[in-house]
Amino acid sequence: MSTSTSPPTAGITPVFVRLKLSLLRNGLRQSSGRKAAYIASVVVTLLFAALQLIGLIALRGNGHAATVVVLLTGVLALGWAVMPLFFPSGDETLDPTRLVMLPLRPRPLIVALLTASLVGIGPLFTLCLVAGSVVAVAHGGAAVAVGVLAVPLTLLVCVALARAVAAANIRLLTSRKGRDLAVLSGLVIAVGIQVVNFGGQRLSEAGGLSALDPVADVVRWLPPASAIGAVDAVAQGAYGRGAAQLLLAAAALVLLLWSWQRSLTKLMTAPDGSTLQAAEPARKESSSTGLSRLLPEGRTGTVMQRSLRYVWRDPKTKAAWVTSLAIGLIVPVFNALQGTGTIYFACFAAGMLGIQMYNQFGQDTSAFWTVALTISSTRDAYLELRARALALLVVTLPYSAFVTVVTAGLVGNWRALPEALGLSLALLGAMLSTGAVASARFPYSIPQDSAYKNVAPGQAGLAWISIFGGMTASALLCAPLLALTVWLHVTGAHHWLWLILPAGAAYGALITWAGLRFAAPTTANRLPEILTAVSKG
Repeated sequence: MSTSTSPPTAGITPVFVRLKLSLLRNGLRQSSGRKAAYIASVVVTLLFAALQLIGLIALRGNGHAATVVVLLTGVLALGWAVMPLFFPSGDETLDPTRLVMLPLRPRPLIVALLTASLVGIGPLFTLCLVAGSVVAVAHGGAAVAVGVLAVPLTLLVCVALARAVAAANIRLLTSRKGRDLAVLSGLVIAVGIQVVNFGGQRLSEAGGLSALDPVADVVRWLPPASAIGAVDAVAQGAYGRGAAQLLLAAAALVLLLWSWQRSLTKLMTAPDGSTLQAAEPARKESSSTGLSRLLPEGRTGTVMQRSLRYVWRDPKTKAAWVTSLAIGLIVPVFNALQGTGTIYFACFAAGMLGIQMYNQFGQDTSAFWTVALTISSTRDAYLELRARALALLVVTLPYSAFVTVVTAGLVGNWRALPEALGLSLALLGAMLSTGAVASARFPYSIPQDSAYKNVAPGQAGLAWISIFGGMTASALLCAPLLALTVWLHVTGAHHWLWLILPAGAAYGALITWAGLRFAAPTTANRLPEILTAVSKG
């Protein structure tokens, strides 16, 4: 009589740890460029963690140390929570659907995955910051004892939070539309940097860290920051409050593990409904869209529609556009709100969007061969480049005007609106011109196997030459209009400054046309080299 038993699960934890180490090791073996980038990131992360650890230890004895470390722990937890949403492909082990065919039960699987999740740069960085936070507020033997519990508890809550979020949203994150959530990472980072900058200035004006005490009083009751708050409470002799805060963190860990286990059970037993949706017949006709009716006929309209569809559908192209649109508005607006802005910061929008003209053929990747087949003469190359530039102008022209008007309203300088807009148009024309030349002379591949690599290994030098060389050339091309603007200001001829608007529009159109004409023969003659360069990824 044979008995069927479930496979042993006690020994799967070491297996998953070795699996995580193997994934890291095999990833480094793919290329020397990836290995160098990983080693450099480890060194920079460890150096930054060491500096943060020293800084936190130096806070020991400071009256606002508890406020700083509690808020720091809260920010760390928030980072762990959003990491799976913005970086779904950053860790292959975040996807539990890879394990659904294995005879594993959710509970031991959680233990194994949680242990394997502690291997990596992120957990080490978090451990350093949490340990430094405990050292900063632990005074007395009882506080040190609580700190010994608080450090691993905080780290486990952060890791479990990331895993629970990933498991709950994995169906979305592994779909095509779900991966577009990573597009928001550039926007969030851009907004976050400006918010931190804005908050830092307001904090200095409000009289220092004491302004953050009310916020810290709330955050210290939110796990996992409550574990660090427990150390501070015990150090002050509030043992009851410290025990309650420590129990809150422990309860949060239990709740996250339960939620994670429930999500794993659902993933391993429930069918994926997305396949049913994929089987439905498509009902949208691309040829009947309103956009196609607005664009010109012939090659120009076809290329413009293709370029605009890249912006909407291709995750890499969409990420670049979203980031450029966000930063182009954030920089002038935040500087205006801080009282340090000027209307000329509106040119930043034109500059950020003009960068999208660079490496036009790289975004086509290996599919560029279908475009190359349609280019048999210099005129074909000119029409291709012109249509791509026109597609960019569909967005960049109204956006640059919008940002300039908003900036003028925030800084209260409406008289300078025409000259600022004229300079923006001239800068946009210069970048379209140099972008066309750079696309023909310095094309490079955009890898599709990774959501966060924008240059193929060995082509970083081409990318630097293309972008920064083109930006420098664009600044030089704008020198005549800048000189005219400065001369009108210096001579006091302010009543003629409105001429900068039509002059900038005409000058931008002229240099765009000249750049396209100059890049067309190069594009036609270098089609094999361009195809080879953009297909390396």
